[in-house]
Amino acid sequence: MRNVFLGLIALISVSACNTDVKNESATDTSAVAVDSTMAPIISFEKESYEFGKIKQGESVSYSFKFVNTGKSPLIIKEASATCGCTVPEFSKEPIAAGASSEIKVTFNSAGKEGLQDKVVTLVANTIPQNTEVHLIGEVIK
Repeated sequence: MRNVFLGLIALISVSACNTDVKNESATDTSAVAVDSTMAPIISFEKESYEFGKIKQGESVSYSFKFVNTGKSPLIIKEASATCGCTVPEFSKEPIAAGASSEIKVTFNSAGKEGLQDKVVTLVANTIPQNTEVHLIGEVIK
């Protein structure tokens, strides 16, 4: 009798835990499926820019132009670079379907030498969520 009682308590406890998990995931909006036919699409003019050779300490800026070729507004949530020497700037406003915008990237070559490939990763409401652009060149002393 005691084993049956303990088993019943264990079953109720496990059921209660499973119910909580289901309720949490039901209210989690990040887990909502997105209709891929309606998703925004970020289409860059160029995904990489070769700045050639620059002297150590110089800065290079380039604006990566793009168009939202999808069917819903594009929202860029984040833009991050591979190191602190590269700074991306972008609009946090939604970009309507068919509209264009740009991501300005500035690379400061202070303390750098040799071949460089600076990657900027954009996180947006696209499928897939991550998109990369590259600044490529060489820093000479």
